[in-house]
Amino acid sequence: METTHRVVVGDARELSAVDDDSVELVVTSPPYPMIEMWDELFTELDPAIGTALEDGDGRAAFEAMHAQLEAVWDELERVLVDGGIACINVGDATRTLDGSFRVYPNHARVLEAFEARGFDPLPDVLWRKPANSAAKFMGSGMIPPNAYVTLEHEYVLIFRNGGESRSFEPGADRRYEAAYFWEERNRWFTDVWTEVRGELQALGDDHEELRERSAAYPLEIPYRLLCMYSTYGDTVLDPFWGTGTTSLAALCAGRNSIGYELEDAFRKVFADRVADVPELSRAIGRRRLERHREFVAQRRREGDEPSYEAAYYDTPVMTKMEREIRFREVSGLDPLADGDGYRATHEPLVE
Repeated sequence: METTHRVVVGDARELSAVDDDSVELVVTSPPYPMIEMWDELFTELDPAIGTALEDGDGRAAFEAMHAQLEAVWDELERVLVDGGIACINVGDATRTLDGSFRVYPNHARVLEAFEARGFDPLPDVLWRKPANSAAKFMGSGMIPPNAYVTLEHEYVLIFRNGGESRSFEPGADRRYEAAYFWEERNRWFTDVWTEVRGELQALGDDHEELRERSAAYPLEIPYRLLCMYSTYGDTVLDPFWGTGTTSLAALCAGRNSIGYELEDAFRKVFADRVADVPELSRAIGRRRLERHREFVAQRRREGDEPSYEAAYYDTPVMTKMEREIRFREVSGLDPLADGDGYRATHEPLVE
């Protein structure tokens, strides 16, 4: 099995390198409006945003920033197949402008934008991130009423393009081999994720400016979403590619990927990251098996023996749909002929 992983240096407001109805899944984390680290980028896209911020007009800046994101959402409607899924990781922002502190509800604004484009919202996920300090409030300390709740979570908003789910041929191997374990389903499909921790991006001293431009999520976030909402051989798009975490997850999960990124220098960072992909993909598959066997052992201690046997691994499973699970590992990785990405060879993971 082969997959391709293309990186396009360009503006995601026009995904000209992506054909209509050619992407099954979008997994991305856009720059969050009204977070100061993104002010310069948004102002480059629309100088009126900088003017609004200088004038202390937070509402105008907020709307203008989202207008830039909405141009990308227009493109996602075009490139996603019918029934394709878009997963948008976004956080709300708090900010003081013109002497007034308030929250800017990015998740609500993105939800509104996708609904306006005909996407069906699906149940979303709250990713609860660890607090950066022991203080659980902002404002005036112990004296009411002018303290504020801290934001310790982000959203993973999930949308389906159109009213119907994707259809597959009966018994499609690429779907059944991409199944997840029963206990993974129970953990992944809960609406609050508490065990996924944020991570600092180790870009190194040579990438100081890029570190300031990067707010990548942990690999666990896109990897889960790829496993939850796509099958082997599907194509996943990240229009805000950054350090390429979504593409890294796609490599490990046996999916194709396309990334759009304004900053060409991020491709060098990704080239450093992909060197470890064969080992990483193997480790992820083995760790999933290890965790499953730990789960089985616990069930047996509780007197509950799973009813079925996996076809490719020496382990019982809980349901018929899990029997064909077959992990993939990257066995080969070569640059594409045009230099704009990689071609990967995947082999079934063998213990």
